[in-house]
Amino acid sequence: MKTLYIVRHAKSSWEYNGIEDIDRPLSKRGIKDAHLISKFLSEHIDKPDVFISSSANRALHTAVIFCDNLKYPLSNLYIRKQLYSFSDGYLVKTVHALDDNFDAAIIFSHDHGINTFVNKFGNKPIAHVPTCGVIGIQFEEKHWKNLKKGKTFMAEFPKNHK
Repeated sequence: MKTLYIVRHAKSSWEYNGIEDIDRPLSKRGIKDAHLISKFLSEHIDKPDVFISSSANRALHTAVIFCDNLKYPLSNLYIRKQLYSFSDGYLVKTVHALDDNFDAAIIFSHDHGINTFVNKFGNKPIAHVPTCGVIGIQFEEKHWKNLKKGKTFMAEFPKNHK
């Protein structure tokens, strides 16, 4: 069995002019939400075997906060530039390429790719994954490359913890 947690990056800031989209930082609310959700997860799930993040500043900062609260070594965080995409294509490729020695993975990515992915691979329709939302899906397959439809067992959003 394989377990996948997909995290949409926390709320980003739009207050800085002249920076590229990939460089946008988290807002104060985003930082608070990332701590809120990652602390919740630290009390309710087993630590995933591997953490993988988009290279975008907002996704990477979210991943760093999750690493800290879930006691995952930051030096083991994988960064994938390809996850800075707004389709599910690279997300699917990233998941399919995971080492089968990992039974659980957590991936930090972006809006549209996540929404498409969780509806394609999960069994519960989710209209919109908000910032810092976490979707957990379990799969019966033994190999990441063979994933088909899984069971959506978690949908945690910051608004449900405030």
